[in-house]
Amino acid sequence: MEFGKVPEAELAHIDLTLPPDPQETTEVLEHSKGKSKTKFYIGCAKWGRKDWIGKFYPPGTKEKDFLEHYAKLFNSIELNTTYYKIPTTAQVQQWKSRVGKDFKFCPKFTDSITHMKRLQDTRPLTDAFLEGIHAFGDNLGPVFLMPHPQMGTKYIKVIEAFLEDLPKDVDVFLELRHPDWYTEGGYNKAMLHFLQQQKRGTIITDAAGRRDCVHMHLSTPEAFIRFVGNALHPSDYTRIDEWVERIGVWMKEGLKTCYFFMHQHEELHSPELIHYFMEQMNKHYDMHLKPPMQQPPQNTLF
Repeated sequence: MEFGKVPEAELAHIDLTLPPDPQETTEVLEHSKGKSKTKFYIGCAKWGRKDWIGKFYPPGTKEKDFLEHYAKLFNSIELNTTYYKIPTTAQVQQWKSRVGKDFKFCPKFTDSITHMKRLQDTRPLTDAFLEGIHAFGDNLGPVFLMPHPQMGTKYIKVIEAFLEDLPKDVDVFLELRHPDWYTEGGYNKAMLHFLQQQKRGTIITDAAGRRDCVHMHLSTPEAFIRFVGNALHPSDYTRIDEWVERIGVWMKEGLKTCYFFMHQHEELHSPELIHYFMEQMNKHYDMHLKPPMQQPPQNTLF
């Protein structure tokens, strides 16, 4: 993942601390306080990692079995493969058959909708996309909407119209990348109000090179966090420590669900940092998350 990437030498000069919570986030969480225990869905963006064979997947794992083994390590995935092509019902049913009943797929809207058409005149494409992901059934998590990064605040009505036209029973979270959205107190007030009214979620992306996207605004009592690490640099661990602390605060305030997806510029390392995240959550909050375990070392004959 290249978004927010900076040279390692610059990391020491960037303020990587989390901003304080805005009042809007506190108010949103307080409205759901005490209703239920926070649910966690944690994972990566890909399951097809050949370099996980022998490290996180058993030695000799075939590509056709990658998803099945991934679902034994994690309970969710940020499904970026749907960004490149609208999934068919048959394809979705095949993916669904390889995971357990509690696993959640969080598919990303296809680029033909978000980037080529820029959310305008997309009804046939959107219908096809929704028809495909409908086959996930109970395994469908939130859908990830990322408008083209060039779509700034002047496109607010376009984005709002697209979201309003989506079925209300489809859980949608919005990631905004154009800097214009973050020029007034951390998040555009008009868009935040709209999302609150529509019960659509915000996505928080924590990347070293785009600190404006770590806006900390929640429009619903659910958090969708995309953490972009830097190849297990020491700062990755201190940043995770901050997230563990902040999520703990949100849990006390009424956080209903937390989706936490790990990205690395070299995805080989993503499970290791997720392991650390889960370990720290268990340690500080007496939770029972199951960190992804590495494969035991293989005996070697000389």
